[in-house]
Amino acid sequence: MKAVPRTRSLPALLLAALALVLATLFAPGASADTSISTIAQALRKSPVYVDPAASAQLPKADADALAKRIKDADKPLFIAVLPAGYPTANLFVDLRAATGVTGLYGIRLGDRFDARADSSVMSVTARRNLVTSVQGEPAKAQLTDFADRALAHMGGHAPKSWGGGSGGGSSATAALIALGAVLVAGGAGAYALVRRNRRRREEEQRAALDRLRVVVDEDITAFGEELDRLDFQPAGPGADEAMRADYEHALDAYDTAKQRMAQASRPEDVRTVTEALEDGRFSLARLAARREGRPLPERRPPCFFDPRHGPSVTDAPWTPPGGAPRQVPVCAADATRLADGRDPVIREVDTDYGRRPYWDAGPAYGPWAGGYFGGGILPGLLVGTLLGSMMAAPSYAADYGTGYGDFGGGDFGGGGYEGGDVSGTDFDAGDFGGGFGDGGDFGGGGGDGGGDFGGGF
Repeated sequence: MKAVPRTRSLPALLLAALALVLATLFAPGASADTSISTIAQALRKSPVYVDPAASAQLPKADADALAKRIKDADKPLFIAVLPAGYPTANLFVDLRAATGVTGLYGIRLGDRFDARADSSVMSVTARRNLVTSVQGEPAKAQLTDFADRALAHMGGHAPKSWGGGSGGGSSATAALIALGAVLVAGGAGAYALVRRNRRRREEEQRAALDRLRVVVDEDITAFGEELDRLDFQPAGPGADEAMRADYEHALDAYDTAKQRMAQASRPEDVRTVTEALEDGRFSLARLAARREGRPLPERRPPCFFDPRHGPSVTDAPWTPPGGAPRQVPVCAADATRLADGRDPVIREVDTDYGRRPYWDAGPAYGPWAGGYFGGGILPGLLVGTLLGSMMAAPSYAADYGTGYGDFGGGDFGGGGYEGGDVSGTDFDAGDFGGGFGDGGDFGGGGGDGGGDFGGGF
């Protein structure tokens, strides 16, 4: 008689099934709480997501404070804190596709950190410099510094889904996509988009002009004080026609700067103001040389560290924090300070995050610097600085126009989605490609497979 196979008892089968479930739930990287979909859903509701397995890195109170800071800044900055063993293959591309929102994405994975961004929000160079500047810091300090620096220089606006509070993020996003599809399909939708973009651009330009007005008024006042201190009488003994011409030219430049600033209605108008001030200061330098019997100075750009110092007299080596060395034009006083190993006297301006050097104060200072230094010399001076990176970015061209200090552009802001807009999977995967930690040097989402973090991190 054929033997009947022995079957397991029901309790044994239940225990085996329970063991399998527990093993699945607690397997590293396999938890449903850390799936891309779960992270994306959380980021559509709030700018900061902390995985339960990484909660020791950023406690809830700190995460909530960071999220509030980002929301208050109204910028599309997304931060995720994940455990060290989380899979990294195509991490940024998959997260961006699942979230569906144009923005800047920073991920702390164990003690490692990297970020990617849509080019309409932040340029590749600016993003790499930003990531490099926070490497090696503890989690809270790193994410706070990253957020502060990013919020000061990135483009775009916060997604509308953050304002919905609890529960409705996914449905609100779906409704927005559906509504957007209907609007874009009709002429009324296109018209509404044009008006929205134009209105937002006008608001941003007004805010930028208000901030620039403070700095330019300081420059005009400083030049006026130079004229007041000048001991020169056009009709006095020793004055000749060339001296009087230089003096009159300086006075005209002062009046021109005041008039142009009073008429300025857009940030790009500031460029002609600082051009006039630069021209006036050079006239004073020529007048001083004539009066002292010295050879006339060659036409040189102003002192890089503070244009109020007047025309430069030489070039000196200077290296910005985290950047490459370059030669910059300097006045005699700053040349002496640098030769003695001291810091130059740097022009600082007010920002939302305190006083900063003008080259670290945001893209709105492009027209101001462009008027002093001109489009040809400025890129080389500012390379590696945040202002230089912003001005070379597609987002700068969209928000401020082409060229250094030339605002404008079309009504659609460059044609793409702005930061914070819902684009779904309509984005350039190259912006988010590369292995985690390699800075995104490899396009298309390839790079590191199977948890290889790549070099250079």
